[in-house]
Amino acid sequence: MLAKRMAGLVSKVVVLGLVAAALVACSGNSRVRKPAELVEVKNQFDLQPVWSTSVGSSESFNFHPVVAGNSVYAASHRGNLAKIDLASGNKVWEVSVPERLAIGPGSDGRTTVAVSIKGNVYAYDDTGKALWNVNVGSEVLSEPVVAGGVVVIRALDNRFIGLDAQTGARKWNYQRQQSALSLRVGYGMLPINNEVIVTGFAGGRFGMIALANGGLIWETPVSFPKGFSEIERLNDVTARPSMDGEILCAVSYQGRIGCGQARTGNLLWFKDFSSYTGTAQSSDLVFSANEKSHVFAFATKDGGQVWENTQLTFRDVGEPLAVGRVLLMGDAQGYVHAFAQANGEMVARIRHDSSPISAAPIAVGGLIIIQSQGGKIAAYSPK
Repeated sequence: MLAKRMAGLVSKVVVLGLVAAALVACSGNSRVRKPAELVEVKNQFDLQPVWSTSVGSSESFNFHPVVAGNSVYAASHRGNLAKIDLASGNKVWEVSVPERLAIGPGSDGRTTVAVSIKGNVYAYDDTGKALWNVNVGSEVLSEPVVAGGVVVIRALDNRFIGLDAQTGARKWNYQRQQSALSLRVGYGMLPINNEVIVTGFAGGRFGMIALANGGLIWETPVSFPKGFSEIERLNDVTARPSMDGEILCAVSYQGRIGCGQARTGNLLWFKDFSSYTGTAQSSDLVFSANEKSHVFAFATKDGGQVWENTQLTFRDVGEPLAVGRVLLMGDAQGYVHAFAQANGEMVARIRHDSSPISAAPIAVGGLIIIQSQGGKIAAYSPK
């Protein structure tokens, strides 16, 4: 299951897929990653289905839905791109992009974009009418962001490209130095107030970039490469950072987790940890799962460990969502698990689908939106 979510090796710049990361994670006495059996859970609340639909399979790619206004936007590898009414689940429109897609969508409700496997960015207006398409000259595995009138594309060659949301004209370009070895995955971008994005970089760093001109506002190391081999020294912040109030948190693969001030990037604390599924935050806690799918909670103020739950060992959990008093995350068999934020107790479970859930659930308008890699997207109401 993990293999379906991980890319292979490519040479030259050398970019390394998470296949190698999985081998590193399993390089102890045993290479067998047997998923833990599910323990019985007496649901303390229910996630009642409100609606469900399908947009098509993402296959080995990771497609995440996005909510803008009263609509959900979702896409599939085969080229389906849909706008879905948040309340009813009815498709407002659905278009067939001319090529197979690698990632998407990104949307602000006015402009919706998705990127093909050939690096072509396709944009549509709020009625589903084609606006423009632009080739960015590189493969794209990171979800595009549409905010502040700019479409931000992060290419695999370490370029950030700002395109005008209405015309597709290039507004700016920010080039990062190539790393000798990095993970061949999408790097999540967190937009804030239609002014900046916060994102991770190779080498254990993350930073803030201005949407207006692509300028780097600050950059901070979460961790530093260590070890002798290039694989041991892989140390990338691939998952989208999280934010609550004025506190940002980020985590690196084979590195550290840490939290700091959003305005300056100065870390309040950091500690050894490793994750490629990212962080989620409540007002006083930050949550993350390591490569073994052990779920942790740390105090946001000082990094003190509050709890650890090992019940999902090797079930390949996806990105987490902290909402209300619970933490939600899917797994590779299509289950969605809920943990009590206070103590890590598993308090509910549902079966969304039989395919992996790698995208974080979305909480909006009293609903929880979940999309699986099989293409099922559904809304649930907590009861």
